[in-house]
Amino acid sequence: MTKSVSDDTFKDEVLASGKPVLVDFWAEWCGPCRMIAPALEEISEEMAERVTVVKLNIDENPDAPAKYGVRGIPTMILFNDGKIAATKVGAAPKTQLQSWLEQVLNGLDYQAKHPAVSDSRDSEDWA
Repeated sequence: MTKSVSDDTFKDEVLASGKPVLVDFWAEWCGPCRMIAPALEEISEEMAERVTVVKLNIDENPDAPAKYGVRGIPTMILFNDGKIAATKVGAAPKTQLQSWLEQVLNGLDYQAKHPAVSDSRDSEDWA
């Protein structure tokens, strides 16, 4: 089930979360936002172990959308470890939204399991 966040709770509930958080930036008057809401509810329940899905009403909370460059809605931004991991703008069917989200989450899982190893060789090794 999706829950609402606000500018006041954004830092604690999104940026400081221990797992990825998908933020749906929306407004009451936005038809496409209302169209994807049921899909996001289902995705929230089906993928609850991997991601938290939250909603932020841009009319009531203007700070977060301005900070993250939200220019059109619906905009969905996936945050991981307090940083933007991916962004999707516009409405899409549930299958497309879920596929996009799974692809991004799989990439994050891979990165977590295979951190980049720094190249410790110095230039003299190549001379």
